[in-house]
Amino acid sequence: MSFPDVRPRRLRRTEALRRLVRETALTTDGLVLPLFVRPGERVRRPIASMPGHCQLSVDELVKECREAAGLGIPAVLLFGIPSAKDPVGSDAYNDAGIMQEAVRAVKDALPDLLVVTDVCLCEYTDHGHCGIVREGSIDNDETLEALAKMSIAHARAGADFVAPSGMMDGMVSAIRRGLDDAALSDVGIMSYAVKYASSFYGPFREAADSKPAFGDRRSYQMDPGNVREALAEAQLDIDEGADIIMVKPALPYLDVVHRVR
Repeated sequence: MSFPDVRPRRLRRTEALRRLVRETALTTDGLVLPLFVRPGERVRRPIASMPGHCQLSVDELVKECREAAGLGIPAVLLFGIPSAKDPVGSDAYNDAGIMQEAVRAVKDALPDLLVVTDVCLCEYTDHGHCGIVREGSIDNDETLEALAKMSIAHARAGADFVAPSGMMDGMVSAIRRGLDDAALSDVGIMSYAVKYASSFYGPFREAADSKPAFGDRRSYQMDPGNVREALAEAQLDIDEGADIIMVKPALPYLDVVHRVR
């Protein structure tokens, strides 16, 4: 059938009709607010590269989360900035670490707010890389053990989801096994399945105090010229047990988002 029997404009005639058949809607239901937490009290340290955003102490973080929840935002994604860093990022899985303290405080104040935690060593290591460095390069498999311990610590503090972002091979399966073995099978994994090496991360590295002390991250983050690899990476994380996957950065890689979708 075709015109004049078919008239698609019938469904566009009024606002009520347009709302009724709208395929895509943007609401606060789909938003996750990234926040950066650091030690101290009553701390709101401005992030120069992100005007209007701050590194927050735990007490200020809870205030920010309360405001976000009041606006209908259902989830926050927390990044921790420890008071001390070392070569293996040990504060990342210390039960008294900054992230664990922050998660407990937010869940105590706002139990229904979804709390997602960044699982990566870059904020916690003194060299700023996303994994444990041995002889000048990232030891992938030793890093997996640290990521699993980190995820368990976050989950025990009350995190609803952990979000591994370091692009280590096997990170999702290592975290899933760790959580399940620790009787934390309800905790989900939001994986940075497709994370490209990008200058777009500049502001984030200032916000999270995670600039590499040497070299770059191109040996583990993806080559910007590759799309088929993105599909393979996404499928691997799904097969390993990821509940949610993401492409980062999203805006300049909408073709990849479309292909992965």
